[in-house]
Formats: sequence, structure tokens, C-alpha cells
Amino acid sequence: MTHQDVLFERRDGIGIVTLNRPEHLNTFTGPMGEGLAEAYLACDADDDVRAVVLTGAGRAFCAGADLTHGAETFAQRDAASFSAAAVSVPAWRVRKPVIAAVNGHAVGLGLTLALQCDIRILAREGKYGVLQVRRGVMPDAYSHWTLPRIVGLARAADILLTGRTFRGDEALDLGVASRVVAADAVLSTALEIARDIVENTAPLSVAVTKRLLWESFDLSAGDVERSETDLHHHLMGKPDAMEGPVAYMERRRPRWTGSVKNDWPRWPR
Repeated sequence: MTHQDVLFERRDGIGIVTLNRPEHLNTFTGPMGEGLAEAYLACDADDDVRAVVLTGAGRAFCAGADLTHGAETFAQRDAASFSAAAVSVPAWRVRKPVIAAVNGHAVGLGLTLALQCDIRILAREGKYGVLQVRRGVMPDAYSHWTLPRIVGLARAADILLTGRTFRGDEALDLGVASRVVAADAVLSTALEIARDIVENTAPLSVAVTKRLLWESFDLSAGDVERSETDLHHHLMGKPDAMEGPVAYMERRRPRWTGSVKNDWPRWPR
């Protein structure tokens, strides 16, 4: 990694990406966005990375944009270079499951980044919210697309239009969180899920399932059936499709050989 604001570690098939400005509650900066995109691209391209965990250093996940520049924080930007995406590679584009280990407060951009992930483990004690309408701007990082898919339109409106904050238990009730645990158990819970994925799931099967899942809201039932059929044809008859049933019958852990990098189907379908 070339950005100190983001740390990257590869451990037993898991890519661990850490937002690393703990003295500033990991508030978001341009270099952090660049580092996060770099880490996501590295995970996507590396077949040895089977799952990704995104977390924050210290006691927060990400307390939103860095507001230390005061009135200049949201000053007019150059139209040709500014994007509200914040990160050029969103988590849903990574062809591995991305698990947000939200170890503490995640507000504003901190929460909208977590919404891009496939699974979100939140700290019960944390404070959460998409506060941008209370700062004179608006929600970002694709949150008008991700949040309604996750919680539905009515709950998304409650969160985005009020800019209010809520705690972990309400995040679970709203559907924002996949699971809520104590802050000191967030990372271990996320890593446990990641290890289960690494040990038991076929990498290419997971990758195409993730991509189709994120795209499914824009497809008709017929489109989904055709995509599922095409992708089954791509997977069936391959070594992993034979290894899975055999490993199950022999009561052993499967030995997958499929490559997301080398065996990826033609897409979009």
C-alpha cells in the first residue's frame, strides 16, 4: 500500500483493510479514498484473497468527512474532477465478499462506505447515521442506490431525509446491520464469517453470485432466470462443481481450484 491512511494485510485467505487515522476517528480524506480503492483492486485481482474485511483503527470505524477545514470542507469543486462516489472502486465491485467490521461510530461517509459492503457487523455501542443533510450537503457514495436496496424506500427515507443518528440495536431493527455485537467482538465476528467463506465456499461460485445479487434489482425475473441459467452453464462440469459434492460425501473440506481471475465469465450477460 502507498497510502498511510489505509493499511492492508493478507491473512489466511482474508484481505484485511483498515482505515488508519485513529487520532481523528478515521475521518475520511482524499488519500484514504485512494488507498481504499487501491486495496479493493488488489483484493479483486488476487486469487489468494477469498474474502475481505474492512474495519477502522482505534475506537471508530469512520466518523465521516474530515471537517477540520471548516467552511472550506464542502467548498465548490472542479466539475471535471469531483465525484460524490468518494471511492473509485465501490465494495460491491470487488469479486469477493466484503464484510464491514464497523467497530465503532460510523456517520456520514463512514456509514455510506459500509453500505457498499455485502455484510455489515456493527458495534452495539456505536453511533450511526447519514448526517449530510445536517451539514448543508447530501448523502453520497451511492447511498441513494445502496440503502433502499438494503432497507427499503420508507426506511431509507427515514435515515437519509432526517440525518438522525441511531445506535446498534436500532441499526439491526432497520436492517442496516447484518449483525450487532459488542464493540470488542466486531472484528473477530467478521473474521469468523470470512474464514467460513474461505474454508467452505467455491470462490467463483461466490463471485458470480455476488455480482448477480447486486445487479438483480435492475433486472426482471426473466432476466435473472436467464443469467442464473447462463452462469450455471459456466460453472457446471468444471472441477469445483465436481469437487463440492465429492467433498460433501467424503465428509472433508473441499479443495477448490477455480480462479476468479482466470475463469471469470463474460459479463454483463
